[in-house]
Amino acid sequence: MTGYGKSSFESNGKKINIEIKSLNSKQCDLSIKSAQQYKEIEAELRNVVSQKLERGKIEVYINVEYPENFSQYTINKALFNKYHEELTGLAWDTQDKTKEFLATIMRLPDVLKQEKEQADPDEIKLLLDTMNVAVDMLDRYRINEGHTLMKDFEKRIDILLRLIPAIEVFEKQRIVNIKNKLFNSVLSVEAEHKIDKNRFEQELIYYIEKIDFTEEKIRLNQHCNFFLDTLKDENSNGKKLTFITQEISREINTLGSKANDFDIQKIVVEMKDELEKIKEQLSNIL
Repeated sequence: MTGYGKSSFESNGKKINIEIKSLNSKQCDLSIKSAQQYKEIEAELRNVVSQKLERGKIEVYINVEYPENFSQYTINKALFNKYHEELTGLAWDTQDKTKEFLATIMRLPDVLKQEKEQADPDEIKLLLDTMNVAVDMLDRYRINEGHTLMKDFEKRIDILLRLIPAIEVFEKQRIVNIKNKLFNSVLSVEAEHKIDKNRFEQELIYYIEKIDFTEEKIRLNQHCNFFLDTLKDENSNGKKLTFITQEISREINTLGSKANDFDIQKIVVEMKDELEKIKEQLSNIL
């Protein structure tokens, strides 16, 4: 599910911003980009995020804003003086009296050193607490999206449940049409071949029993209601709902293969259309 969260805190004169984004994914694909001083607690940060968000393509950004007078660099004066002394002697030897060495020396290795900043325990605790705040914000975002999806699923399943009895309107006439079609076929060959009418009746009953889809309608109704019950469960049931839609799809396909009736086939197409809309959105939930 998609979501966004952001939070920040201040520590030792600097401001630390946490931004977290989530896109749809079947697994928990977590990426954390942070300042160097927080690398040692990355495992804890990952634990905070993955426990609450469970799955998704999740990106976490931890940005540090320093005050204007803050510097992370120091000059190695001893090394600077050594370079200066040697370059000055070299200048005299080469009769170069300009001695403009400042910019050159500053670019030499190890003259300008970056201080390795360490996060103190209080700052780490603030960071973890702030991460929880950002994750909770993203989670609320996803919950709101989930409520919207839930209403859409309920709407689609309700359409499926209303289409099941709509089939019954055409069922009786469907059987009559099938009987007439088979009977006319028999009459067309009866002139040349003697037909046992009792055997024909038995075969007809057997055939009609095979194309009867009462059981499919019952199971389809049960699967739809099971889907609604699972939807209301507080646990994460995205995969379970996917399995239920597979069962629903199986029953709808069987109805279509047994139908032998244009009006019923139209209803089956409507069912498939609604089910595909459900499947498309199922990838967006946990």
